[in-house]
Amino acid sequence: MRELIDAFFRERSIVNHHIASFNDFLPTIDNPNSRMQRIVDNLRSSPEDERRGIIKLDEDRTEGDVIEIRIGRKRDDRGRIDLEAKPTITLGLPVVKEANGATHPLNPMEARLRNLNYTAPIYLDFTVIENGIEREPERVHIGNFPIMVKSKRCLLYKENMETEGELTSDEYKRKLIEMGEDPYDPGGYFIIGGTERALISLEDLAPNRVLVEFNERYGRKVEVAKVFSQKEGYRALTLMEKKKDGQLIVSVPTASGQIPLIILMKALGMEKDEDIYNAVVSTPEMANIVYANIEECQNKKIYPPNGIFTRDDAINYLEKKFATGQAKEYRIKKVESILDRSLLPHLGDTREDRIKKAIFLGRVARTVLELSLGMRREDDKDHYANKRLKLAGDLKEDLFRVAFANLVKDLKYQLERSYAR
Repeated sequence: MRELIDAFFRERSIVNHHIASFNDFLPTIDNPNSRMQRIVDNLRSSPEDERRGIIKLDEDRTEGDVIEIRIGRKRDDRGRIDLEAKPTITLGLPVVKEANGATHPLNPMEARLRNLNYTAPIYLDFTVIENGIEREPERVHIGNFPIMVKSKRCLLYKENMETEGELTSDEYKRKLIEMGEDPYDPGGYFIIGGTERALISLEDLAPNRVLVEFNERYGRKVEVAKVFSQKEGYRALTLMEKKKDGQLIVSVPTASGQIPLIILMKALGMEKDEDIYNAVVSTPEMANIVYANIEECQNKKIYPPNGIFTRDDAINYLEKKFATGQAKEYRIKKVESILDRSLLPHLGDTREDRIKKAIFLGRVARTVLELSLGMRREDDKDHYANKRLKLAGDLKEDLFRVAFANLVKDLKYQLERSYAR
């Protein structure tokens, strides 16, 4: 066993997981579809904007001119990104800017000795489209990004060293010593203000998994299913529970109040009772509960005037529930936002994805009923199968997403403001 462990660490350092995670986040030549690039490609300039990777200025502030700024990669008519397209965000090698304005490469030891930040410049390609006319892209320096020591953007990375040929292991160690480094230092940390700082892994519940458990409510046990749906940094908790009378209800983020499961599935496009039955029921014991839920939705007294039978009936019910007294256009947008963006975002955010969400909700309902009927146990939230580790790349991704969204928001505001002048 000792030989096996030694062989493993000869090939991989003790912090290899952090470095690999960070490298996966960075835009490099061998990683054009990096997580940083995907953040840029998928960014919306506003929650209402369906297009991604484009900043659209308000026409009321641009005197009627249609001005768009593309920051993500080009998309086709169906909204798909050409993965062969050139990345729009790039990351240089670490540099330092002196007081006289001159710049030169910055190695980790110099950053330590001079109390500097070991960072590299970030460049973003902006393509202005004015009234349908596309201009040449312009590359702009938008900030600096902390670089992990020994990562692919670090000057200590073997391929970033200026040599005539490929370095052998001994030559690489000598080169590190010449740069003032310990050849046995595994890296995996950052240098901020001259101080070495490491990111600590975070343990989190696994996203997009169905977890069922009993909750104590009003002196009785309630069967509850939870799904932490996550997509592009947005995390939404969807809850489903079985009430005392057997009714299955769903709680959705941004929707004040609970929605009966059958109504929600019909609103998502699963109109036939037979399809709903097949999506939920796996044993005869479940049939009576599901039948009762379907019949309740058809009750004219509970859901006047005619009960809930079709998708339109379900949509109208949701409009009245969540946007009563508002204009029709607002009610429609409110319900679409709940169904497409707030509900199970990991399954998609378009109309075409709604049926997938209905099928998934049927599966969630089945797990709730299995727990209620004693056919399965509660899920253990502390079991490692239900956990995920957030490494350096994941943590940096979360920070960059927030910072970049704020940059785009401020950029849009300043452009509209300067145009109005």
